[in-house]
Amino acid sequence: MDDLGIIPMRATLDNKVRTARMIAPSGKSFTLDARPQQVIVLDRREFDKQIAHQAKVNGAEIRVRSSLREITKDGVKTSDGDIKCKIIVDARGVSSLIHKDRTGTLQSAQYEVYADWIDKEQVEVYLDQEKYPGFFAWIIPTRRDEAKVGVAGKGINPALVLEDFLKQKGNYSTVRKIFAPIWVKGPIKEFVTRNIVTVGDAAGQAKPTTAGGIYSSGLGGILAGNAISKFLESGKKEELQKYQKEWSEKFGKEFEQMLLARSLLERLDNKSINGLFESITPQVLEEISKEGSFDFHTVSVAKLLGVKGSVKAIQAILGNELRRLLS
Repeated sequence: MDDLGIIPMRATLDNKVRTARMIAPSGKSFTLDARPQQVIVLDRREFDKQIAHQAKVNGAEIRVRSSLREITKDGVKTSDGDIKCKIIVDARGVSSLIHKDRTGTLQSAQYEVYADWIDKEQVEVYLDQEKYPGFFAWIIPTRRDEAKVGVAGKGINPALVLEDFLKQKGNYSTVRKIFAPIWVKGPIKEFVTRNIVTVGDAAGQAKPTTAGGIYSSGLGGILAGNAISKFLESGKKEELQKYQKEWSEKFGKEFEQMLLARSLLERLDNKSINGLFESITPQVLEEISKEGSFDFHTVSVAKLLGVKGSVKAIQAILGNELRRLLS
């Protein structure tokens, strides 16, 4: 939040997370201490309103129920009239990518639910390559007896899968449903094309491992804004190109490692995942809890995958790629 220049208002902060529990297909689990990382759960609707207010205070004009119709040589045509501009920023999210490359998207569903089985201080992640291929199910507590519960995966009907998951958890009441594709293929090739600057999910700036992206996408927006401002002052196109260079310097290597970690994890079957969970030691969990990061976390993935004594089948499946990740 500090890096993004945002001081969250009280209404924006839902909850503070103390632990994260990972559950294997067999039911075997381990728990990580999240306190050293100071993890908070944000109310995204309030968070977005706060950012919109900051934008308005700084001179932005916000229009709702207004859609892009056409890009012209002078600017854009919208359902709300023509706008003249030198630069267009594409911040449409995953919808900007779907028609270009469907292989990078997964279908997801997330419900906001009330239930007495929710642990207010603990995030839960359920791995199962048969139910959630290529991804996982999650429970993120927002306050007492309330949580965001979701699933995503390749080739699944997320609504049916999520409702089956919730039934197995116990009694619950759903207060909100969200269905949306998520992007897990990493950054697009070009952030700047002619006079169009692409940011956030539209630029593939969400993490390939979890599809989270407030930090990486938020900084993308800041870097893009700075580059656009310098371009408008100088008229030099190279100022716009600095945006992608600076973002890549900060996130590029980590995103490459996340993509590698994703390709490795996708190739593990449930038997291998169960075997991996059996071999994780308290010492490894303590190391990850101390050193891990919610935004730069492939070190944690590598330690889990390379844990001493892990089943030989995993090492055989992952081979040289695991050694690359560990190095």
